[in-house]
Amino acid sequence: MLTVSVRFTENGAAYDDKPDANGYVADANRRDYLWLHLQQCALALQDGVKLKGYFAWSLMDNFEWAEGYSKRFGLIYVDYPSQKRTVKLSGKWFAELAARNSVEIR
Repeated sequence: MLTVSVRFTENGAAYDDKPDANGYVADANRRDYLWLHLQQCALALQDGVKLKGYFAWSLMDNFEWAEGYSKRFGLIYVDYPSQKRTVKLSGKWFAELAARNSVEIR
């Protein structure tokens, strides 16, 4: 019998993230995107898929070949001129989820 282990190594979404007046980035759209995919991962595990890992794409905003710097990808907002980094809503949520090591299926 062949056993295959699965790892999602890049899954994420590009949005036009901008910090509010307090510097906070409320990227609920990215959090929701990740949450929907992680629910499917949980369902796959219930069905017996040997899912060994899931990696959000990407940890920090960066240059991307198709979008350049026009879209944001990361869980952490990078202010390019100053290089200041701020954890976004999605990053805080993802950290909490990883600490629990579980996702609620709805």
